[in-house]
Amino acid sequence: MPPHVPHSKPRSASPRTSGIIDTDLPARLDRLPWGRFHRLIVVALGITWLLDGLEVTLAGAVASALRTSPALHLGNTQIGLTGSAYIAGAVLGALGFGWLTDRLGRRKLFFVTLTLYLAATAATALSWSFASFIAFRFLTGAGIGGEYAAINSTIQEFTPARVRGWTDLAINGTFWVGAGLGAAGSLVLLAPGALPPDWGWRACFLVGAALALVILPMRAWVPESPRWLVLRGEQARAHTIVGDIEARLRGAGHVWDEAPAARLRLRARRHTPLREVFDALFRRHRRRALVGLSLMSAQAFCYNAIFFTYALVLTDFYGVPGARVGWYLLPFALGNFLGPLLLGRLFDVLGRRTMITLTYALSGVLLALSGYLFARHWLTLTTQTIAWMVIFFFASAAASSAYLTVSESFPLEIRALAIAVFYAFGTALGGIAGPAVFGHLIATHQRSDVFTGYLVGAALMVAAALIEARWGLDAERRPLEEVAAPLSRVADDD
Repeated sequence: MPPHVPHSKPRSASPRTSGIIDTDLPARLDRLPWGRFHRLIVVALGITWLLDGLEVTLAGAVASALRTSPALHLGNTQIGLTGSAYIAGAVLGALGFGWLTDRLGRRKLFFVTLTLYLAATAATALSWSFASFIAFRFLTGAGIGGEYAAINSTIQEFTPARVRGWTDLAINGTFWVGAGLGAAGSLVLLAPGALPPDWGWRACFLVGAALALVILPMRAWVPESPRWLVLRGEQARAHTIVGDIEARLRGAGHVWDEAPAARLRLRARRHTPLREVFDALFRRHRRRALVGLSLMSAQAFCYNAIFFTYALVLTDFYGVPGARVGWYLLPFALGNFLGPLLLGRLFDVLGRRTMITLTYALSGVLLALSGYLFARHWLTLTTQTIAWMVIFFFASAAASSAYLTVSESFPLEIRALAIAVFYAFGTALGGIAGPAVFGHLIATHQRSDVFTGYLVGAALMVAAALIEARWGLDAERRPLEEVAAPLSRVADDD
């Protein structure tokens, strides 16, 4: 049931004098016990990663069907280009919607982006040519890219500090639940004789639209971020939201220390000029920017290059029929899902820097090793699948930690746009070219050429690990406002 937000007088409403806001809301949110409200937030908003996983898996699983489609007849290079179009859309969508998220609010934008995704993926199912297919994939990516900025910032601002790392990684790991659903759906819908020749792949994309249609009304009860509201001077509304969350937790039997919480003084502002945004990102916090960019770029190339062309490797080098690709995607998705789920708590216990360095380095080394074995014809179809499961057990946790790092490292006023900028820059550098390049390498039918692509991905992952080890941020169990002080923060003696 949607939570009821009472219209009662807010508890201990913070004063506002000459644009100065004195609030304890961030500290009150951070000290809350984990409860039903947080679980509902995860379900209603975390669906973003599931949808992305579904989309990416379908793009790979239907590759063979797209090549034999009477309407499309796509080649390997064209299939790689459609993957690049999806990523390009995600890049531009993240930037545009990320900017709007910081200006207009988290809540408005996560409705807009999910609606765009729903419409575009449904339109993909109705594509009649390569041009229409690639255009709709671009728009689908734009919806998903915008979701990343709006959703990541919202979840971060509601999650208690002590479990922020594990929660973020577990939510990102649901990408692979979507991947599993996509793989399972493709096995049914692409099975010979299940549907007319040109309708199996169309039905696969309609699955994503149907899922988004179910989730859209669930978001109606998710409140605006109190942190964002306080910055805009809307203290009464923010206090009402936090007070309602606290009342619900008390009603469920939760107990926590309700002593006076640490206070924060901010200067109210309606928006942050882009000049100040980029000054904060690339001058004031330039070391954090380097870390975020390296982590995002490395994981984007590694994942997008390999996963968008996963089905092509199976069909072209191991002779797997297109209709059976899903059977090999399922164990791959399982390894990716278990990585963040099982390793996530260590990011809060052992620390961000230790775990990010370890997962990135292991992913790179194992990718290079498996690529060598692949090039030497020493891997069978079974051992190739096992190798990918092991590699991406670590790589999935690493990729999830990149989003966690970027969303923690920058101030409240620019959090959504910071996520968007680094997602966009990292994905543009590592992701747009990746699928197209790997599609070309696979089209040569030379294992040594594909191995070269694997080596590039491995080198990027190891380089990112070294940068994290040197300049990474120790953000575990710390309030967001302590990790990155708000740009509008007012000193106590001001």
